[in-house]
Amino acid sequence: MQLFEMPEIDVVEEIEESVVDAALYSLLVFNDDVNTFDWVIETLMDVCNHTPEQAEQCTIIIHYKGKCRVKNGSWEELVPMREEICRRGISAEIIS
Repeated sequence: MQLFEMPEIDVVEEIEESVVDAALYSLLVFNDDVNTFDWVIETLMDVCNHTPEQAEQCTIIIHYKGKCRVKNGSWEELVPMREEICRRGISAEIIS
C-alpha cells in the first residue's frame, strides 16, 4: 500500500544558451602609474554602473593586485564599456 502519490516532475536538461553566453566574458581593468584612484572610481561608476563602494573596492584591487575583473557579461555588452574605459586613458581588456 502506497501512502502518498509522487507527483510527476519535469526535468529540464537543456540550459538556455543566452543565459550561458551572457556570462562568458569579463572586463578586466589594469593598474598603471598615471590615473588617480578618483578617476578610476569615477570611470567605473559612469561606465560600468558600479556603486561608489563597488568602484572603490575594484580600484583598490586594481592597485594592489595589478588588475581586476570589474564586470561580467556578453561580448556585445562589454565591448562599448571597454572602448569607453580605454578612451578615458585606462587600460582594459575583455577576457573569457
